[in-house]
Amino acid sequence: MNKNDLDPAWLASQLDGAEWQTASSGGTNCVEVAFLDSGIVAIRDSKNKHKPPHIFDDGEYDTFVTGIMRGELRRP
Repeated sequence: MNKNDLDPAWLASQLDGAEWQTASSGGTNCVEVAFLDSGIVAIRDSKNKHKPPHIFDDGEYDTFVTGIMRGELRRP
């Protein structure tokens, strides 16, 4: 499924029922991820749950995680 073609009502329904997973760093600043149907992944800030999450398709999410693991997304 192309994330740009998502029906807003479908996405809202998915997010309402999402099971959010939190990093186990033990800190208070966490990123949460939810794996939705049709290969869609949502990421949000645990301190700002009222803000819309970032939406990725499976390929984008895999690229994002790989970049983090390789250290490619560090601040200069």
